[in-house]
Amino acid sequence: MELVRTLVTAAAGSYGANCALGTAAALGWVDTSPFRWVHHALYVSTSSLTAAAVVAGLREGSTTAFALVPALVPLVLLQRHGARPLPRHTRDALAAAPCYAAGLALAWR
Repeated sequence: MELVRTLVTAAAGSYGANCALGTAAALGWVDTSPFRWVHHALYVSTSSLTAAAVVAGLREGSTTAFALVPALVPLVLLQRHGARPLPRHTRDALAAAPCYAAGLALAWR
């Protein structure tokens, strides 16, 4: 169970960092054009950690894994839809938020 907790926490942290960076860029608070790869690297990190948490949770029979399974859908949509138009990108990204919140709540109960 400790592995699942660690992976869920890492996935949620990566997701939160990516949302924070994306929001800051969208609002013009930071210019990410010189280092756009950071946002993409955080996406890959989030997707990989989420998949790893789901697999580890399913192997251990943890209900935490079931909370993160729906987060995989918006992560796939983000990759398929791209960043434009921005409102759709934002909706796709935010659709995963309840899954990460539920995953953290279950992992740390």
